[in-house]
Amino acid sequence: MPLLTIHHKTVYRYARPVAFGEHRLMLRPRDGHDLRVLDSALLIDPAPMSLRWIHDVFGNSVAIATFDERADTLSFVSTATVELNTAEAFALTPDDPAYFYPFLYDDEEYPDVQQFVTPQYGDPNGELSAWARRFLDAEAPTPTFKILSGITHAIREEFSYRKRHERGTQHPLDTLQTRSGTCRDYALFMIEALRRLGMAARFVSGYLAMPSDGAGYLGGGSTHAWVQAYLPSAGWIEFDPTNGIVGTRDLIRVAVARDPRQAIPLHGVYLGAADAFVGMDVDIDVVSASQSANREMA
Repeated sequence: MPLLTIHHKTVYRYARPVAFGEHRLMLRPRDGHDLRVLDSALLIDPAPMSLRWIHDVFGNSVAIATFDERADTLSFVSTATVELNTAEAFALTPDDPAYFYPFLYDDEEYPDVQQFVTPQYGDPNGELSAWARRFLDAEAPTPTFKILSGITHAIREEFSYRKRHERGTQHPLDTLQTRSGTCRDYALFMIEALRRLGMAARFVSGYLAMPSDGAGYLGGGSTHAWVQAYLPSAGWIEFDPTNGIVGTRDLIRVAVARDPRQAIPLHGVYLGAADAFVGMDVDIDVVSASQSANREMA
């Protein structure tokens, strides 16, 4: 079980001292049987007047900071050490209710997953639905894993990854038409495709642990986004369409949400003229705990 340390630093820079409104942070990894938080710390400069922690509607840890002084920089430094227990490869047996698609959710579960089954974005001409149906066999039923893995790998292979620093996530139809996007665009696109097949899916925000050789993955050095799909008897399963990952390998979960707008890692406002904002610097590093300790001692 690897021990990983996440260093996440964000610095906002201003041309002159400004006041700050409330800032909400979703940076603390989400504990579970496959991911355990061993240590975490959050340093904010200037120090906030108050800092409180809440659990949001999805059970994510959210820090809420308020300020009473002005400054020309505002920095947030989050550090967390986690134990990542990668789950065994997801597999269904023919006896599982979701082995073949289409399948039905249990009457007791459906009220809880309904919000994740219902599409949130328009598809007036059925383009997204048509794209999703291409992964179904001509004659039903289709193995469910074949659909999920097929969509995951098709996005990775057929779309062009590009970094986009603007806030927000583009509409799934824009991702389909341009065949390009960021990890969060890919995640939202896959979620909406699965919802049009009647599968429950939700957005995941977190971090990506890069291989030691630094090769093979897209989206390193930044926050990352992927998808969870819910299957009866299998539960929530991770799918990363940016890198073709199925399961929790190298994925450090921070927040889950129905929509990407509910899982923004850091969000806040400043009170001042529009031209006061100079820029934002983000530095994210995910390393083994031993590497992190050596770096701090150096």
